[in-house]
Amino acid sequence: MPEPADRPMGILAEPNPDRSLHATLDGTVYARHPVRTHLVTDADNPLEVVRRYATPLAPDTVGVAVSERMIAITEGRSYPMSSIRPGRLARFLVRFVTRPGYGIGLGTAETMQLAIGEVGAPRILLAAIVSGLTKPFGLHGLFYRIAGRQAAAIDGPTSYTIAPYNQAATLGPKHPDRAAGELSRGIGFPVAVIDANDAGCNALGLSPGLDRRFVERLFADNPLGQAGEQTPICIVLRVPWPQGEALPAEPKRRLTPP
Repeated sequence: MPEPADRPMGILAEPNPDRSLHATLDGTVYARHPVRTHLVTDADNPLEVVRRYATPLAPDTVGVAVSERMIAITEGRSYPMSSIRPGRLARFLVRFVTRPGYGIGLGTAETMQLAIGEVGAPRILLAAIVSGLTKPFGLHGLFYRIAGRQAAAIDGPTSYTIAPYNQAATLGPKHPDRAAGELSRGIGFPVAVIDANDAGCNALGLSPGLDRRFVERLFADNPLGQAGEQTPICIVLRVPWPQGEALPAEPKRRLTPP
């Protein structure tokens, strides 16, 4: 498998390293082709990026998935960590957050401050209180469930994230359903805006023609990765499978959330 820097731009015939191209859902086999792009910044238009690297699309395309981080970056919602000034509440609450093991999440005062600004202090406080009260009973993950998808979509910096976003925190897209709809109208196929990591997938935005549960199951194993792959787009095709050959596995998350 070539290194990410040596891979071509556009729709790739091979999966990302240590990922699977094909997956089976309910007896149907799907190919999930990663699409490699240039390093997207806030100067880019997401529709132009998708058109440049992911089209033309085959008539049997089921849909297109786009990373929520790509959308958020083009919306100017990625911030250098050095520019974020955490308040007292953020510095206090971060002590009680369990880092998920597949990224930073709200495990820094800076990302916690972004969450407070995004969904409000009362909701974050409620999430922290419920999480603190239930964790001794073995109930985990309630903080992010109560804080909501917008808080859970916040990405913090990690050592394996591609520069310069390895020194930045990124909010989720402001209006993911709107973004999915605009992309879908622009390319003529259904679009999902997804927040995927090794603990599963959340479909943040969907255009008509895609089912949330279907998308989240199909991307549960995080085929696009989240390091230096530089593949924020995925083309999903329904593919015939040779009769008598074992079907590819159903996607399973690679890690268990805390």
